[in-house]
Amino acid sequence: MRRSDVVPPVFCAAFAALASDVLAQPPDPITYAKLVNHIVEPQPVRASDELVEKLQTRANFFVQRYAEGLHNPRMMAVAADGTVYVTQRKPGNVVMLRDTDWDGVADVQKVVLQIDGLHGIAIRGQRIYLADVKTVYTGDLREDGSISNLQRLAERLPDGGQHPNRTLAFGPDNFLYVSVGSTCNACEETNPESAALLRIDPGSGRREIFATGLRNTIGFGWHPVSGRLYGMDHGIDWLGDDTPIEELNELRRGARYGWPYVYGNGEINPQGAPADVTPQQWAAMSDEPVLGYTAHSAPMQMVFYEGAMFPADYRNDAFVAMRGSWNRQPPSGYEVVRIHFDSAGQPQAIVPFLSGFLTPDPGGGNVPGVLGRPVGLAVARDGALLVGDDTNNVIYRVSYGRPKGTPSPQELTSKVFFDAPATIEVTSPAFDEHIAEIHTYYGKGISPPLSWSSPPEGTESLVLIVEDPDARSPVPFVHWLIANIPPTMKGLPENVSKTEQPREVPKARQGSNSRTQIGYFGPHPFPGEAAHAYHFQIFALDTTLDLPSGFNRKALLEAMSGHVLAKGELVARYVRAPQPAHGADVGDAID
Repeated sequence: MRRSDVVPPVFCAAFAALASDVLAQPPDPITYAKLVNHIVEPQPVRASDELVEKLQTRANFFVQRYAEGLHNPRMMAVAADGTVYVTQRKPGNVVMLRDTDWDGVADVQKVVLQIDGLHGIAIRGQRIYLADVKTVYTGDLREDGSISNLQRLAERLPDGGQHPNRTLAFGPDNFLYVSVGSTCNACEETNPESAALLRIDPGSGRREIFATGLRNTIGFGWHPVSGRLYGMDHGIDWLGDDTPIEELNELRRGARYGWPYVYGNGEINPQGAPADVTPQQWAAMSDEPVLGYTAHSAPMQMVFYEGAMFPADYRNDAFVAMRGSWNRQPPSGYEVVRIHFDSAGQPQAIVPFLSGFLTPDPGGGNVPGVLGRPVGLAVARDGALLVGDDTNNVIYRVSYGRPKGTPSPQELTSKVFFDAPATIEVTSPAFDEHIAEIHTYYGKGISPPLSWSSPPEGTESLVLIVEDPDARSPVPFVHWLIANIPPTMKGLPENVSKTEQPREVPKARQGSNSRTQIGYFGPHPFPGEAAHAYHFQIFALDTTLDLPSGFNRKALLEAMSGHVLAKGELVARYVRAPQPAHGADVGDAID
């Protein structure tokens, strides 16, 4: 945790280390404002089963992991067939998730599109809409979950600056709405499309400015009954621990919402003033919020609940993911909230719904830990609420009542240790005890050669599972899955192709590793951690497996159950030496 009492000394200036006063600009009389600010950065902690079980929600609701091993999952959307699509901004891709056996856990997890900086997503019929900083794309959804015929719908959106994360949603008027955040904390924008909500004709791509004065309204949507548009706007930083509130606004065409000179209920930002009117005049020309929430909670995706699973009084209410503060002591956010509306569609209150992501200091001090930072929300086809965390890279599923037959994480983990009457010896000419750098993420990332002894009579196929139980999250971290290896093969060559059907292994199919990529992903521990043990496991089966495209570990283990004739394992270790500090992102080192 870093803490400081800081104030930006002039409007839209760089942060000052120890400024204490803010000088307001003419034409108002000169005034001074003393602002006390804090920087508090909770420390990421591992998403252990024990901590996940302590996540708090309402009575009779159940929280479980829906998908793990993603990389910076952000916004979510659900197609008509139940496929969940997730944008991953940092690697720049779209991942499809499918729960083919309806047990509440995704068993298909596959990258279907690669574009740098993707963030916004919306689905309308069989069309998907995606946005990076400058461009809105559209394409067709295919039956297998892939995306085809990708086209540019809108281009030359404003520069990203401080808020590059565009979000998308379709309104009841059949127009596509795009939220464009401000380029700064509080300044006079040079592009009128910045700090605004845009409205795009999906046929022609023509766009207009719908509303302005919105610092960063990532989450927005239309009430299912009233049809009114609501959005949660991020408040200005550096105005104190409790100022300003996070605003719920009713967004109207042509309206202005105060930023950067006014916040909350007509309160004046002491950091500056417009050139042509007084701040009070600016406030009079701006709409005030309809509700407020704790400052610096950082509202993200919003979704109105129209599912059939939750109790009736949840229907037509909204959920908002609060990613959490960095500019407040004590920290705020790190939760999912519910916006309750009355029967006429008027917002009444914002209340916590899913919390417990903040934990006591893992080191025993006063620096809080953080299990996750909620970002994306979606209502699954069965009515469950999906909650994405871009820090521990998990998507949670919140259901009303525990689904019958839902396996616990411990049950899923134990399935890998199948009892088998025979043993297969597994070796590698590339390593004995330690994995060479060439086979790791930090080297060339190519798969090592493997050899194994003959499987028992009756073997119809072999399965390879490579995983790391020492990973931080998920546990275990899956590095490689191959199913339906012909029983006549006695090993694998070095550098197997990272394709679903590798040419080096006839008839075999590769699944998704914990980076949602097909094929081998090399060891990638945090620099300076103790050595991780990587388990190269071979299983002989009495059948071949029928697995979906993009299958993950869960789907593979379930398909293998009852068919294992023999197994073998080679354990090799890898440690990454400490590296010079460069402000590494925890999301970069994942196991």
